[in-house]
Amino acid sequence: MVKNKKKKEETLEDRLKYEIADELGLMDKVNTLGWGGLTAKETGRIGGIITVRKKKMKLEKAKKINNE
Repeated sequence: MVKNKKKKEETLEDRLKYEIADELGLMDKVNTLGWGGLTAKETGRIGGIITVRKKKMKLEKAKKINNE
């Protein structure tokens, strides 16, 4: 039986999540165990860094708009 799995469109958060997991050296664990294999501390750290980066992006975008 073939599952009719829909491919999820990759969002900004998804891209950041993979990028940060790679920077923290967690991609091997994610590839082996999946995202559920991470500890709460590791997941929280990724989420915290995503929040900081999104804030930074928002500020840069606002500065760019103000300079125009």
